[in-house]
Amino acid sequence: MQNSVYQFDGGKVIIRLRGRICETPDELLSSELFLLVLKRALRDLARRDSKLLRIFPDQAYSEDNIDLLIKTFQYLVKLPAEMAMRVLPESTPLFKDPLLFNDFVEFLYNYWRNQQRFIVCEQEGESLDKRPYRTFTDTVERLTHLVRGIYRDIQENITGTHPRIYRQVRSGAEVATIALPKMVPFPENGYTQLQPISVIRQVLIYPPLIYAPPMNKRTGMFERVQYNPLDRMNLDKEDYVCYPAKVGPLVIMVYFHAHFFELGFSMCNLFELADDADLKRQPDAVYIYGAPDSAFENMEKSPTIFFDDQENDMLVGAVPSKDAFGYFGYLKKMILTLHNIRMMKLGRLPYHGAMFNIDIRGKRPHTVLVMGDTGAGKSEMIDALQSIAGDDLKDLTIIADDMGSLDIDPQGQIVGYGTETGAFVRLDDLQPGYAFGQIDRTIIMNASQVNARVILPVTTFDHIIRGYPVDYVLYANNYDEIGPQKPIIERFQNEKRALDVFRKGAVMSKGTTTTQGLVETYFANIFGPPQYQNLY
Repeated sequence: MQNSVYQFDGGKVIIRLRGRICETPDELLSSELFLLVLKRALRDLARRDSKLLRIFPDQAYSEDNIDLLIKTFQYLVKLPAEMAMRVLPESTPLFKDPLLFNDFVEFLYNYWRNQQRFIVCEQEGESLDKRPYRTFTDTVERLTHLVRGIYRDIQENITGTHPRIYRQVRSGAEVATIALPKMVPFPENGYTQLQPISVIRQVLIYPPLIYAPPMNKRTGMFERVQYNPLDRMNLDKEDYVCYPAKVGPLVIMVYFHAHFFELGFSMCNLFELADDADLKRQPDAVYIYGAPDSAFENMEKSPTIFFDDQENDMLVGAVPSKDAFGYFGYLKKMILTLHNIRMMKLGRLPYHGAMFNIDIRGKRPHTVLVMGDTGAGKSEMIDALQSIAGDDLKDLTIIADDMGSLDIDPQGQIVGYGTETGAFVRLDDLQPGYAFGQIDRTIIMNASQVNARVILPVTTFDHIIRGYPVDYVLYANNYDEIGPQKPIIERFQNEKRALDVFRKGAVMSKGTTTTQGLVETYFANIFGPPQYQNLY
């Protein structure tokens, strides 16, 4: 891993790979990354005054002891303990208690695996993104096999026994990406500092991924400001990568900070990744997720902001790099806010809701739009329909899980479009066992907390941009009790009554944001329409 850069951020390890990856045990054990991980693990043991430090004669690690430990590991990969001690006599004290030494190796292995591990391949000039898929995955898989092989060989040579049960756990990277500098046709005025930041061209993840970001709720709304936040930033290319998200027909360049890597890379389960053809035109918006404090006039009042750069026909969003904003909702909802504003400018009507095409046996297919605010149960309704319809359901195609837009086609029909290929849904609101049935491709967040969420793919990009004629529009009412006066489905008697309900946008809060009780929001959508009511 020569010429590579390593970043440690909380429980994250980020490897910015600018050379070839380690291919042999000696290369890995003598690498700078292994030394850094070993030192951090030893500091953790010292902080807890762990008995595992008794492998050292004085129960204290030093530079000499660390050097000796690495040399011992290099021999133990190839030789049993008895021979390793003969070749390296000074290592004999480490083997005084083989069980303790073996426990130390187990701790070190688990310490590494408990980190969130990211590889960002940035080898300029080698056209990594042009390599066949197998070459990229083989490179990442090689690290997994190498780490796991070293661990097993060392333990077997310490104990002199061979396990009869092997667990093929992930021991390399959890997320790997090819991210290369790319000239994006931004406006010349104010956007040049974005050009050096690497743009993601390919992503490899090993689900299920289980993350515990610092926050599990979103608060407030995104405020429009009268200045370009980029003018107040000086972004370091080592701290960011860019995910070029295809949000419906739009391309939004999302630059996320290393502090939020687990959230940023989770976008691959929600938004399609833009290809080279998409990046040949000017993007529709830019979003800096994890911006420096200098970008904000008032950190207390409005730290989640966007700017409408009308001169350059560009939208710019920014959210600070602070734990208080370490929730996937801040990432997703700002992207959708920028989408909604752009759609209004293009003459489409954005909606906050779920849209699906349902084909029931003996009936023609129908497209249904269910509008409602956050927590109303839009995504969960789709899951419930699939469960209760049983064999009568021929097909159910998801067009939009949370946000989309409406347009009128040349024939005068209202057609609906989506934005996301995935869903970000409450774990508690899914049918029992559903998320676990999809766990092999799921990203789970804050699993043990209120508002635990999963991100999983639910549709394809072709379906969200196709344009489906809309047959029914429903409003998700989760605040009125069902009874004789309130049937499960109630038809609006006139246009005024319908507009009153949709305009109020009422919802009973379910803990997905910091709001409580019955809340009303303009057209159940704080993500663009309230800031542009005249245009909406």
